[in-house]
Amino acid sequence: MKYSLSIAAFLLAALLSLTISCTSDKHETGKANNIECWLTKADRSMLLQKQSTTFSFSDSVNSYPTIVIDSARTLQTVDGFGYTLTGGSATLINKLTAEQKRSLLQELFGKKENSISISYLRVSIGASDLSAEVFSYDDMSSGQIDTALKNFNLSKDTVDLVPLLKEIVAINPAIKIMGSPWSPPGWMKDNGNSKGGSLQLKYYNVYAQYFVEYINAMKANGITIDAITPQNEPQHGGNNPSMVMSAEKQANFIKNNLGPAFKAAGITTKIIVWDHNCDNPNYPITILNDPAAKQYIDGSAFHLYNGDISALDTVHNLHPDKNLYFTEQWTGAKGSFEGDLKWHIRNVIIGSMRNWSKIALEWNLASDSSYNPHTPGGCTECKGALTINGDIKRNVSYYIVAQVSKFVSPGSIVMATNIPEKGLPNVVFKTPNGKKVLVVMNDGTTVKNFNIKYQDKVAVISLPANSVASFIW
Repeated sequence: MKYSLSIAAFLLAALLSLTISCTSDKHETGKANNIECWLTKADRSMLLQKQSTTFSFSDSVNSYPTIVIDSARTLQTVDGFGYTLTGGSATLINKLTAEQKRSLLQELFGKKENSISISYLRVSIGASDLSAEVFSYDDMSSGQIDTALKNFNLSKDTVDLVPLLKEIVAINPAIKIMGSPWSPPGWMKDNGNSKGGSLQLKYYNVYAQYFVEYINAMKANGITIDAITPQNEPQHGGNNPSMVMSAEKQANFIKNNLGPAFKAAGITTKIIVWDHNCDNPNYPITILNDPAAKQYIDGSAFHLYNGDISALDTVHNLHPDKNLYFTEQWTGAKGSFEGDLKWHIRNVIIGSMRNWSKIALEWNLASDSSYNPHTPGGCTECKGALTINGDIKRNVSYYIVAQVSKFVSPGSIVMATNIPEKGLPNVVFKTPNGKKVLVVMNDGTTVKNFNIKYQDKVAVISLPANSVASFIW
C-alpha cells in the first residue's frame, strides 16, 4: 500500500512539473522551441507583460482540454491590426510635445522592443463624427454645386491628419490605409445636408471622380490609400456626418460609376462594400451577387454593434473568392476594462480572424478625457485607445490590439485550430518568418489548465482567470 501511494505521488508530481503557469516564476532553458508568453489580466495587474517563464513541447499525456493546431490547414492571409486615425485623434497627437509625439509614434508604429507595431489604419474621407467639425473636400455655399470638382482640396485634413500620416508612413512605409467617407459633399445629396439623406443619381459620376481626386491627392502627399469603402455605415443616417445607401444603390454606383472610374484612371485601390454591422450580411451578398458589380470589388467590411461575428463566415461561404475585413468596434465611456477586454478579444480579435477577416480594427485611436473632439451630433462617449490630456493614458483598446499587433505582422497566415471548450477561445498565426503566435483567452473565473498541441507534441499551460495570453515560438 505504501508502495502504491509512492508511485501515485511520483506520477502526480511528474504531471505537475509539466504544467507550467504563464505567470510562474520557473524558467526552463536549453530546450528547443522555447515558447514565450505575454499576458494581460482583466484586473490590470499585468498589461501586455512578458513572463519570465519559457517552456517547450513534450510527449506529455494528460486529460486537459487540448488546442490542436492543424498546420496542414491554413486560412486567410492577414493585412494588419490597428485603429481608425480620426481627425480628432490626429489633432490630439499633434498637440503633444515634440519628444512625446516622437516617442508615441515609435511605440505605436515602430518595430522596437517597446513598440506595438500597428500595421493598418482607417481614416475618414472628409470628416467623421470624431472630427472637430463637419466638412467635405468640396464644400460649396448654399445653392452652389461643383460638378467639375474644381473646388476639390484636402482642406482641413492638411492641418493635422495628412502631416501626421506622413510621419507615420516615414516610420512604417508598409502600413496599409483604408479610407471611408461618412458623407459626400452636401450638395450631392437629396437633403442638401451633411447628416442623413442619400446620394442623388445625377451625381453618381461626380462622386466617383471625388474618390479618384481623393486617392490622387493623398498619393501626391506620399500617402497610398490601399482600400476604400463607398460609405461608412450606409444603413445609419443618424450621425453627423452620415448618409444612407441601399445595397442596390451601392451596387449600381460601383458597377456603373466607381469601378469604371478607377479603371479609367488606372487606380488599383481596393473597393470594399458594406462597412456596417454583422446583422445584415445580405447587404454585401446582394452586391456580390451582381456580377457586373462584383468584378470591381475586393471584399466586404463589417462592424459588430449588432449581429454575430459569424456573419463574415456566411459571406465567405457564398463568395469565397472575395476578402473580408473587420473595420470598426468602439469602446465606450461607460465600459469596464474587464468587460471590454474579454468581449473584444473574443469577438474583434479572435472572432474576426476565425471568420476569415484580413484585418481587425478598433475604433478611435485617441480622445481627450471628455471624449472630444467630435462634431455636433457626433459620438459623445467614444473612448480612444489613448486618452491625451497633455499626458498619455493607455486604455483597454490599446491592449486589445497590442496583444496581437505586436507579434503578428502583415503577411501572417491564420492556421486552423479547434476550441476545446467554451472558455478557451483562440486563434493561431504563422508569421512570415515562420514563428507561430497563439492568442488564447481564459474568460472564466478560475485558472484553466490546457494543452497546446503542435506537430504531435504537447505544451501544458495554466492560464489565470480573466486573462489573455499570446504564446510565441
